[in-house]
Amino acid sequence: MNIFVSGGAGYIGSATAEALLSAGHSVTVFDSLVTGHRPAVPAGAHFVCADLADARALEDALALGRFDAVMHFAAFIEAGESMREPGRFFKNNFANSVALMDAAVRVGVKSFVLSSTAAVYQSSEQPLSEDSPLGPTNVYGQTKLMTEQALEWYRQIHGLHFAALRYFNASGALPGRGEAHQPESHLIPRVLQIALGKADAATIYGTDYPTPDGTCIRDYVHLGDLVSAHLLALHALDERDRLVYTLGSGHGFSVRQVIDAARQVSGHPIPVVEMPRRPGDSARLVASSARIRAELGWRPEHDDIHAILASAWEWHRTHPDGYAEDSQKRSEAAQ
Repeated sequence: MNIFVSGGAGYIGSATAEALLSAGHSVTVFDSLVTGHRPAVPAGAHFVCADLADARALEDALALGRFDAVMHFAAFIEAGESMREPGRFFKNNFANSVALMDAAVRVGVKSFVLSSTAAVYQSSEQPLSEDSPLGPTNVYGQTKLMTEQALEWYRQIHGLHFAALRYFNASGALPGRGEAHQPESHLIPRVLQIALGKADAATIYGTDYPTPDGTCIRDYVHLGDLVSAHLLALHALDERDRLVYTLGSGHGFSVRQVIDAARQVSGHPIPVVEMPRRPGDSARLVASSARIRAELGWRPEHDDIHAILASAWEWHRTHPDGYAEDSQKRSEAAQ
């Protein structure tokens, strides 16, 4: 198949693009590099550096070939930031997604895979499934839910097959691929940067949540397991016109538990600073992935928090400057 991957220079998008190439597909990566990294784009993929808001660039890129599917990863992802700058998130995450749907339908794309989020659900003490009540607690989750709803209308009106994968905290690393946000705010890479001496302390936002240790509980999903789910969903759209799945390991870990595990994996003390809650943070988000397991045979292979942290630690230990190191090496090799 010929696949158009928006956000294919990012953490999950680039890993999925690489897996698509390994499976024999043709891949075009479309990424503005606002948050993505050029060295993360896998060799063998055609790369277009442009923004989804640039209608002409998007139209030209989609005209490059007859694409069978779009896999859409491009989005701003910081929940806290979305509560400070809601307009920026509605424009980038929702309006640009609709523009991509429109452009895809015009050129005859048949399938669309959306990288969605478990933030579309209401917070719950029970494992969240596809049937759990929807109710985003932050603008980020709202933009993803709106995008899913728009896809449903495009399915009904234009016959666009779509899959929406609602997952929890993407984490861990694959060989040569890991998290590299600037600035870094995600818990696991943040605490490992502290172990490397690149930051002073981990910040715990809120210690009075209704959880056993007072800190938020999350379900962490390894990068490799997310990639496999995206590929399974892509191929399933040949037979199905609508797929909505919740992805997660099924195990919840609190912020304090993750920090303790990072200390064990890295062998370094990781001091913490406790701060008040952030607006929009849910107390507990843990997944039930029973449906995708039953229907597509998905099985997460990395559901142990220590194993997830170990893979992330290997990435950060060997790439302390993230993809900047790879960019420098390529520049030196070209001279």
